[in-house]
Amino acid sequence: MYTDQSIWVGTSTSGQPVLLNPAMANRHGLISGATGTGKTVTLQVLAEGFSSMGVPVFLADIKGDLSGMVRSGENSDKISSRLTECGVPGFQFRSFPVIFWDMYGEQGHPVRATVSQMGPIMLSRMLGLNDTQSGVLNIVFRVADDQGMLLLDIKDLKAMLNYVGEHAHEYTLKYGNIASATIGAIQRAVAVLEDQGGDRFFGEPALNIGDWMQCDEDGQGVINLLAADRLYRNPTMYSTFLLWMLSELYEYLPEVGDLEKPKMVFFFDEAHLLFNGCSKSLLEKIEQVIRLIRSKGVSIFFITQSPTDIPMTVLGQLGNRVQHALRAYTPLDQKAVKVAAQTFRANPLFDTESAITNLKTGEALISFLDAKGAPGIVERATILPPQSYIGAITEALRESCIQSSPFAGVYDQIVDRLSAYEMLVSDMDAASSKPAYDIPTLVYQPEEVSYETDEIPSLVYHADTVPDAPEAPAAPAQPVASKPQGFMIYDPATGKYVQKEIPTMTPVAPQPQVETAPRPQNAVPTIQVQEPAAVQVTQMPVMVFDPQTNQYVQKMMMMQLDPATGNYIPVQPETAKPVDPKAAEKAEKEAEKQRKAAEKAEKDRIAEERRKRADELREERAERARKNNSVLGRVQNTAIATATREVTRQLTRGIMGSITGLFGGKK
Repeated sequence: MYTDQSIWVGTSTSGQPVLLNPAMANRHGLISGATGTGKTVTLQVLAEGFSSMGVPVFLADIKGDLSGMVRSGENSDKISSRLTECGVPGFQFRSFPVIFWDMYGEQGHPVRATVSQMGPIMLSRMLGLNDTQSGVLNIVFRVADDQGMLLLDIKDLKAMLNYVGEHAHEYTLKYGNIASATIGAIQRAVAVLEDQGGDRFFGEPALNIGDWMQCDEDGQGVINLLAADRLYRNPTMYSTFLLWMLSELYEYLPEVGDLEKPKMVFFFDEAHLLFNGCSKSLLEKIEQVIRLIRSKGVSIFFITQSPTDIPMTVLGQLGNRVQHALRAYTPLDQKAVKVAAQTFRANPLFDTESAITNLKTGEALISFLDAKGAPGIVERATILPPQSYIGAITEALRESCIQSSPFAGVYDQIVDRLSAYEMLVSDMDAASSKPAYDIPTLVYQPEEVSYETDEIPSLVYHADTVPDAPEAPAAPAQPVASKPQGFMIYDPATGKYVQKEIPTMTPVAPQPQVETAPRPQNAVPTIQVQEPAAVQVTQMPVMVFDPQTNQYVQKMMMMQLDPATGNYIPVQPETAKPVDPKAAEKAEKEAEKQRKAAEKAEKDRIAEERRKRADELREERAERARKNNSVLGRVQNTAIATATREVTRQLTRGIMGSITGLFGGKK
C-alpha cells in the first residue's frame, strides 16, 4: 500500500510499519520462500504500491492468479484479521489499470520481436545451441547484414540458413568454417522452436517497449501483465524472452542517474529459470545489464524459492530482501537456510536462522535499504493484504479488458514486409524464369494449296518478334574441281596422285558391267540421301605402276575430292568399325578388374610363401630346442662348450707366450 511517499509492505512484531523507500527501489530486490508461503501476495502488494506512485510495472503471471488486480478486492474474515494484526488505518479495496499481454496472442495483446532484435546470442540460448552452432548462427546474422537482408520472422531465418548452407564455400574464407551438419542442426532446432510457438513470437509489428511505460488518466502506473501459464511450459523460451526484454529496455532508456522513484519496475517470477543453462558470456551480459540498468531508472525484483537459485554475482546486487519461510528437511536445505540468514543484517531480538524456518504463511523477514543506501536491520513482519482481488478473473472480464485497452488493434494484425525470405525467393524465381536467350514466337500461316499439281506446299512460319541476330561469318568457299580429263598418276615425291599426260598406255580389258534389274511399276520409290557437297566421290581410270612389268597399268579406282587441296585422292576403305564408347569403357573396367585380381593373387602367393618359410623356420627352431633340451643334447652342448673353452684357452696361452718371447728377445 502506498502511503507517505513510501510503500507499506508489512508490519513488524513491534508494531512498526516496514516501508520501502522509492529512491532505493532501483537497487533491485529479491522475494524468496518456499511454495505456499505468500510470495505472490508480497509481489502483488509491491506492484500495487509502485502503480499507485505512478510507476509502470511488468509482471509475468505464471499461475494466472495475478489477473485479479484488474478488479477491486473483497473483504473476508481472513483479510480483516490480517488488517487488524497489521494495524492499517483507512484501508480501501480498489482496482488497478492492467493491460494483458500474451506471446501467443490468446489471453492478451500479441507480443512480438524480430529475429534481428533477438540477436544471435539470445536466439542461441532459445534454440539450445552449443558454442560451435552459436558461432555459425552468428555468421548467418553477419551475412544477412552484409547482404542487406532483414531477418524478421522464422521463415526469414530458415531461408537465410538454407542460403548460407548452399553458399558455404563462398563465405568460409571470409567468416569462418560453415559445416553443412551444423547448419542442419540449427535448422532442426528452429523447427522445434517453430512448433513451440516461435512463428507467432517472431514477426512484425514488433513490441515497442515504450508502450509498457504508460500511466492512466489518474496518474497511476499501468501494470503490464504477461500471461505466462503456457509460455512457462517452455522454460528456455520464457527465460530468454524476459532477458531479451530486459536488454531491450536497457538499450531503449537513457541515463538518468538516481531518481526519486523508478521509471519502471520488473518482477521476474521463477527467476531461477533465467540462469539455468546460461553460458558464461550470457551470464556476464546479464550481470552487466543488472548493474548498469539502475542508472537508467529501472528496478528489478527476482522471485524464486531460495536465494541460492541466483548466482552470487547477481545476488550481491540485490539490496532489498523479502525472505519468506524456508523448509530445512534435508542437509542441502539447511545449508540454504544458513546462507539466507547470513545475507541479512542481524537483529538482536531474534535468531535469523531459526526464524526463517519458523515463519508462518504471510510472514517474512524484510530488510530494505534506508535513505542513505545502508541495509536495514532485518525485521520479522506480517505482509499486508493487497487492495485488489486475489485470484484469477473470468474469461469474459479478461476479453472486455483487452477490447477496451488503448492497444486494441495495434498489434493484432501480422505485417509481412519485404525481408530476407522474399528477397531470396524473388532471386530464385528470376533465375529460374529468365531464359538463356530470347525465343521468338512463331505463328503458323499455311499458304494456298493448289491441287492441280503434285507439288507439296511449304510450311511458312512468321516470327512475331524475332531478335536481330548477328550476321554469321561467311563459310569459306569449297574448292571447285571438275572431273579430270586423262589419268591420275601417283607421284612418289609428293605422295599424291597428279594428273599427267602419258604418251604410251597399255590397254586394259574393260570391266564387265553388272546389269541391274528393272524397278517394278508398283514399287515404292526410295528416298535418295544426297551426300554433302564437301565430299565428291567418283570412279575414274588411274595409272598405277606395276613393278613386275616396269610399266604403268590402267585401273579403275574410287577417288574422292580433298577439299583442302582440290586434288583427288583414293578412297580409304573402312578398316575398322567405330568403337562403342560404352563397350570400350566396359572392356577397360574389365581389364582393370582382371589386373587388380592378378595383383591380389600375386600378393596372396607371396604372402603364402612367406608364411610357409616362417613356419619352416619356426619348426627348425623348435626342433633345435627339443634337441638341446634332451639329455643327449645337454651332453653334446656341454662337450662342445668344454672343447671350445679348451681350444680357446690353448690359443690364448700360445698367443700370450709368443708376445712374451717377442718382447723378451728385444730386451
